[in-house]
Amino acid sequence: MLSLFTHRRAVPVGGARRRHAVPISLSLLVSLSLLAAGASAAPEPLPLADALRLAASASAAGKAAQADVAAGRQAAARAGQLPDPMLKFGIDNLPASGPDAFRPNADFMTMRRIGIEQQWVARDKRLARVERARRAVDAGDAVHLERLADVRVAAAKAWFAALHGQRAVALAQAITRAMEGDLAALEAAHRGAGAAAADVLQARAELALARDGVAAAEQDLRAALTALRRWTRTGTAAVPDTPPALAVRAPGPQAAELERRHPAVLRARRGVDLADADTAATVRDTRPDWSFELGFAQRASPYSNMVSFGVSVPLPLARAQRQDREVAEKAELGTKARLDYEEALVAARSAIETQSERLAGMQGRIVRLREALLPAAEEQVQAALAGYRGAAGSLSAVFKARRNALERRLQVNALELEAAQTWAELELGLLPQDGNPAAGDAR
Repeated sequence: MLSLFTHRRAVPVGGARRRHAVPISLSLLVSLSLLAAGASAAPEPLPLADALRLAASASAAGKAAQADVAAGRQAAARAGQLPDPMLKFGIDNLPASGPDAFRPNADFMTMRRIGIEQQWVARDKRLARVERARRAVDAGDAVHLERLADVRVAAAKAWFAALHGQRAVALAQAITRAMEGDLAALEAAHRGAGAAAADVLQARAELALARDGVAAAEQDLRAALTALRRWTRTGTAAVPDTPPALAVRAPGPQAAELERRHPAVLRARRGVDLADADTAATVRDTRPDWSFELGFAQRASPYSNMVSFGVSVPLPLARAQRQDREVAEKAELGTKARLDYEEALVAARSAIETQSERLAGMQGRIVRLREALLPAAEEQVQAALAGYRGAAGSLSAVFKARRNALERRLQVNALELEAAQTWAELELGLLPQDGNPAAGDAR
């Protein structure tokens, strides 16, 4: 059992030694316990693959599209069914005047009638409707995949923004700590009359700018983490510094491969299929559906009961103005779908080519900056330090060199972020090769 008391060493009082119990605040113990529990419950850094998977499963837009697909499957299941039969009943030949007015059993021609009517839809027409419903399901599924791809891209961009935000904060903090140490030494020298007051003031101004840079980097990081939590629906506060290799495995320009992996092209292709199925179903719908009726009529005794049957056939008297125009409408919509498909192909090829070239260009720039710019900026810092230590330069020059080096590193960091987000658009905006966009493959 945890004791709420600790004991101090006995203090002699009048030659005797007594032990005094000093109570510890219960609220303090509770606070310490809560802090320990909070530290143990802190969320782990969220890897990119987990972020993609969580975003795909948590997206409301994706769930809405998935519900639309499920609704389409229900529509496809009922599309091939015959219409419900109609129950018909009534009274025929009821007198409306004279001494037998409205008496159902007075006149031999009055009959109480009950029957059933069924509209008959031809089998090929029902099959065409089923095919149209199936194509609508496929089109809805393509919309679902496209939305999931958009969610993956957005989540990946937020993840990369958080990663490079963390790096920017770490760089700014490291430079600031070094400047704080140098300023402390300069202030000590100033107190010993070994440094001018102007140098101290200039160094303090440079340090204030560096601290403001840390605050700005932390603000950007908080915004990036907020966006990441918005997509993943988690309380993540950090991401691991383990970015994936920005390898490009984009599809080639062939239409079949683009239809398989590019969501916009897949959606356009299935739009064409849906338009064709809609046109075929409309052509078959121009043929009228016959209705068949069977009835039984009861008459008052001693008159005979009667059975009747009949057929109803619609008469398309204005076919050129109704049915033919509806078929022409669907045909034009099919033409529109094909033109949209061609435009989607051109746009997809252009986007993939542009993004691939952009990514390759940025990767080349990053290599050159790392090999030339960053070492030169570090050499400037070392030269400024050497001049300051040799009394040939000022500490403010050292601070400026360090801030310049920080800016160069942040420039490379920003370029790496832009390259990573371009990679996300290029690779994660496509359907994975396994066909499962919710798998969270970060490659």
